[in-house]
Amino acid sequence: QVQLVESGGGLVQAGDSLRLSCAASGRTFSSARMGWFRQTPGKEREFVAAIRWSDRTTYYADSLKGRFTISTNNAKNTMYLQMNSLKPEDTAVYYCAHSQSGGNYDYWGQGTQVTVSS
Repeated sequence: QVQLVESGGGLVQAGDSLRLSCAASGRTFSSARMGWFRQTPGKEREFVAAIRWSDRTTYYADSLKGRFTISTNNAKNTMYLQMNSLKPEDTAVYYCAHSQSGGNYDYWGQGTQVTVSS
C-alpha cells in the first residue's frame, strides 16, 4: 500500500506561480514512476507530468512544457510540481499518482484544488 497526500493548492491570479507537493508513504521503496494529473468538472482526467523515480527522467504534456516542472526529493519521498505563468485554464483539481510497475498507476491522492483567476 502507498498513501499519497497532495498539498499546495489554492487561489492565485493569472501569471502567478504555485508549487504542489505530494508526500508518499508506505511501500514507496518500490516506486517506479509518479505523476501529476488534473481534472475539471465534466472532463476526463488529463495527464500533466510524470517522473521516473530511479533516474528522474521526466515526461510532460506537450501543452504544458516550459511552464510546469516536475521534481522529486527521494530522501523525503516527496514529489513536486512547480507551475509558473499560471492561466485560468489551469484551474483544476490536481492529483498525484504512483505506479509500482511503471505501467498503470496503482495509487492516487485525494487531490488539491488549484484556481487561477483572470
